[in-house]
Amino acid sequence: MAKDKSPRRPRAETPKGFRDYFGAEVTERRDMLQKISEVYERYGFDPLETSAVETVEALGKFLPDVDRPNEGVFGWQDEDDQWLALRYDMTAPLARVAAQFRNDLPSPYRRYTFGPVWRNEKPGPGRFRQFYQCDADTVGAASVAADAEICAMLADTLEAVGIDRGDYIVRVNNRKVLNGVMEVAGLSGDDKEAERGIVLRAIDKLDRLGEEGVRALLGEGRKDESGDFTKGAGLSDAQADVVMGFVGANSAVRTTLLSQVGSNPREADFLRRGAASQNANPNIENEAVREGFGAVWNAGVLDHLRGLVSQSQIGQEGVEELEQIAALLAAQGYGPDRIVIDPSVVRGLGYYTGPVYEAELTFEILDEKGRPRQFGSVAGGGRYDDLVKRFTGQSVPATGVSIGVDRLLAALRAKGHAGAPAPGPVVVTVMDRDRMADYMAMVGELRTAGIRAEMYLGNPKNFGNQLKYADKRGSPIAIIQGGDEAANGTVVLKDLILGAKIAENATLEEWKDRPAQVEVPRADLVAAVQRMLAQ
Repeated sequence: MAKDKSPRRPRAETPKGFRDYFGAEVTERRDMLQKISEVYERYGFDPLETSAVETVEALGKFLPDVDRPNEGVFGWQDEDDQWLALRYDMTAPLARVAAQFRNDLPSPYRRYTFGPVWRNEKPGPGRFRQFYQCDADTVGAASVAADAEICAMLADTLEAVGIDRGDYIVRVNNRKVLNGVMEVAGLSGDDKEAERGIVLRAIDKLDRLGEEGVRALLGEGRKDESGDFTKGAGLSDAQADVVMGFVGANSAVRTTLLSQVGSNPREADFLRRGAASQNANPNIENEAVREGFGAVWNAGVLDHLRGLVSQSQIGQEGVEELEQIAALLAAQGYGPDRIVIDPSVVRGLGYYTGPVYEAELTFEILDEKGRPRQFGSVAGGGRYDDLVKRFTGQSVPATGVSIGVDRLLAALRAKGHAGAPAPGPVVVTVMDRDRMADYMAMVGELRTAGIRAEMYLGNPKNFGNQLKYADKRGSPIAIIQGGDEAANGTVVLKDLILGAKIAENATLEEWKDRPAQVEVPRADLVAAVQRMLAQ
C-alpha cells in the first residue's frame, strides 16, 4: 500500500509583479510623504483615506466582460454577485467620494492622499503590479486658478523633499489646444476617431522618435530599425503641417527667440528654461537674456499656439487658459525657470478636459548600460471635469496631480538625499540571565529619553552572537554590563560604528587602547549615550 504523500510546502516567494519593502525603504518613503503632506496642508488640503476596494462600476475605466471580468484590475465577485476590484488609481475613488458625500463636503473640496494602487498588467523591469501614489486634487473649482495652484504646489513639493531649483521643471499644456489643432487639421468628428488615435499616439512618441519620426507616422507610416512597419494616420501634407506646427512649437519658438539674442548654446538652454535672473545662470553673456529676456518664453509659445488655432474656438479657449495660468503663477513668483508652458505635454489624452501638467527632473543619471540620460517625469496631472458627472449627471469641475512615490524616491537617491541606511537601535546586551530586569530598565530609560533602543532577546549564551546581531541591525552602540560592572555601578558603551572603522586599519597598539569603548557610571548611561550618538 502506497504511503500518503506529505502535503506540498508553499513556496516562500513574492508573487510576480509584487515586491517587499524593508526597513530603510519604508522609513524613507514615510519621511518623504511627511514632507509632502506638510506642503499640501500649508496649501489648505485635507487628508483623505479611501477604501482600497471599489466597485468595478465606480472605477469606471475597466468594466466586466464575459471573457475576463477583471481585465486590467484585480477583481472578484462578492456574495451579492457584485463585481469589486482593488483601486487602480486614487482619482476614481475621489470621484465616488465627491459624489457620495457632496452634501457634507465643502465646495471646493481640497484633498490629498497617498497609498498603494494595483494594476493587473504584465510586469517588467521597474514595473510592478502594486505601487505607491501620492495625489492632491481640488473638486468643485472651475477657475484655472485651481490649476495654477496645483502647479505651484508641485514645484514647492519637489523643493521641500530635496530637489534643487534648476533640477526640475513643471511643464504645462492644455487639452483644449490639442483639440483645436485636431479641429483645424480636419480631424474632429466621430468618423475621424481612428485617425485621431494614431495622431495622438504619434505625438506622444515625440521624445523617442523626434519630429521626423512623428511626421512619418502622420503620413503613410514608419519603418523602425528592425524593419517593422507601423501604419500611419494617412494625413495629407497640409493636415500634417498643422499637427507638426503643434509638435514643433518649442523648436519654432526657440528659433525665433535665438534669432534675437544670437546662437550661443548656453543662451539657448537658458531661454528654453526661461530663467530670468542673472543669479540663475551667471555664465550667460548676453545682457538682454540676463535682464529677463528668458521670461518671454511663455509669451512666445502662447503667440505660436494662438496662430495655430486661430480658426478654432475651443483651441483659443485653451490658449487663453494657459495665458491666465502663466499670469497667476508669475504674480506669485513662479517664473518659467520653474513652471513653463510646453506644448509637448500630451499626457492622458483621453482622460483630461483642460490644462495638463507634468513635473520633469532635468539632471542626468546613467541608465542600465551606463549611458547618460535625463531622469525624466516623476509627477503629472490635469483637469478632469467629467469624472464626477458619471455619478451625479451634473458636471463637476476637478483638477489634480499624482506623484509617483517610488520614482521620486529613486530621484532623491540619485541626488544623494536618500538611500543611506538609517541607524539601528542601541542594543543592550545580556550578560546574566538573572538580571534581565536590570537590562530592561536600561532600555526603558533610553526609550524615555527618545533614544531608539532594544534588549537582546535571543540566546545570550554566546556574547559574540550578540555583537553580530547588533552589527546586522546597524546599531551604533552596544551597552554591556557584566558582573564586575554591576558591582562597580558602571556600564560599558561600545561604539560599533567607530569600532568597525578602527578594525579596518587599526594597529595592535590602537586596538589595545580600545578608543571605541568607554566605561561610564550607570547613573550617566543616558547622557553618555546621547553624547556618543551626537558624535
